[in-house]
Amino acid sequence: MGSQTAAATAATQGGASDGHVTGFGTTGYRSYVLNALLIIYILSFMDRALLSVVARPLKAEIGISDFWFGMLTGAGFAVLYTIVGIPLARISERKNRVWIIGISLALWSLFTAFTGFSADVVIGGTVVLSGFMVLLLCRVGVGIGEAGCTPPANSLIADYYPAAKRSSALGYYAMGVTLGTMLANIVGGQITDAFGWRWAFIIMGLPGVAIAILLVATVKEPPRGYSDPPDATRRVGDKTDLWPALKEMFSKPSFWTMTAGATMAAFCGYAIAGFQSLYIQRTFDLTAGQASLWINAPAYAAGAVGTVVTGWLAMRMRARSVTAIAWIPAIGLAASVPFYVWGFTSTSMIFCAVGLSIGHFVKYGYLAAQYTISQGVVSQRVRATSTAVMLFIINILGYGLGPPFAGIMSDFFFGQAATKAGFPGFTNAGCDAAQEAIKNAGAGANIAEVLAGLSRPISEAQHAFCGVANSEATQNSMLFISALYAVAGLCFLACMFTLKKDLVTK
Repeated sequence: MGSQTAAATAATQGGASDGHVTGFGTTGYRSYVLNALLIIYILSFMDRALLSVVARPLKAEIGISDFWFGMLTGAGFAVLYTIVGIPLARISERKNRVWIIGISLALWSLFTAFTGFSADVVIGGTVVLSGFMVLLLCRVGVGIGEAGCTPPANSLIADYYPAAKRSSALGYYAMGVTLGTMLANIVGGQITDAFGWRWAFIIMGLPGVAIAILLVATVKEPPRGYSDPPDATRRVGDKTDLWPALKEMFSKPSFWTMTAGATMAAFCGYAIAGFQSLYIQRTFDLTAGQASLWINAPAYAAGAVGTVVTGWLAMRMRARSVTAIAWIPAIGLAASVPFYVWGFTSTSMIFCAVGLSIGHFVKYGYLAAQYTISQGVVSQRVRATSTAVMLFIINILGYGLGPPFAGIMSDFFFGQAATKAGFPGFTNAGCDAAQEAIKNAGAGANIAEVLAGLSRPISEAQHAFCGVANSEATQNSMLFISALYAVAGLCFLACMFTLKKDLVTK
């Protein structure tokens, strides 16, 4: 701690006089740190997205409806992830951010691996905890761990990179959302097809522990405010209490209009991410690995490119328009709507992949914007807290409610169709279980016998009904949610009108 204090004092007395131009450390070392943080962010989204990748085989084994699956992918993860985020961010304002990220990474990686062992807990012949509840508790554990990643990482990037380069650096870091989701599909889908969904969690969870050790051994904690301009407010060692930090944020309308837009975008994005793979598997009758490799992975790769392109464009246009970081994502979010409609209504796998890829490309730029704006409108002592407050709102309302809402919509549309077809009370959980059982039985299996052998048997007529109704119910849910991206775009557009005034480092 003594060496950190000395470094901070040196920064204040002129040791960092060029920090606002060059940043902390050499160019090569800054790149190493940024890439290390990107890899960790990728791991966090690989672990989050994996549940959606294995959706159908997991649902078939556990026997849950779309709503309860949405609760697993949304609220089950997001609630404690969000609640723990602000206290961890407050600690990050005072303590070593590198160690906080390293400990958090090790924790969530272990809980991801534990997810693969989810099963009924039986004591004395009585089930005291169902497999679903064990799975839910593991997701809560992953959420608690991941709460210690993004706020301190954003704060670190702001101290490593000067204001003029932060939007591109944060846009690069934000690629972790889409790259992580893409890799969860590529790697997790293939592991699921080869070994089952449980091994996907075990194999993909454990490497994070080794990476956590490497992080704390090789990444330095920079002095706070090192890369801010000389005239920026910098009082090394000063403590900013939560209420003054909130007061500062309340004085910046740009922060709140951006947060509203990012929250709506997250509501739509997490809902679609939670059910996109399930929709594709249901519509085109694909395995988890096939859906991941042929459609999901290209779509999320396009999203990763779109994220970094937005940050790069905003940096290039900074001299002419400091508000570009707001209006570029506003255009992208609105423009994504017709492409999502095209993707989710196409009967061709190729056109579905193209529509979703373009939608992801033009939409995901808001991620670079949300981090750049939340960092740029507050003083350096409040950066981790502003990121945590933003993420609190985004994750409670967006991540927490988006996937369950998508599940409710899917269940509702399926229930309506089932009642109309003469199968009242029939749920899509039976459809997923039947489809997985038929696939596992192999070619030439007697379909009637397979359906009769399910833990909850269904008739051949019900199975025939499933083929179209299950896909259409999920499709209607995705289409309704996709249209809401236009609302997110309007919020970012509103942010543009106050952003120039609110920016601390221009």
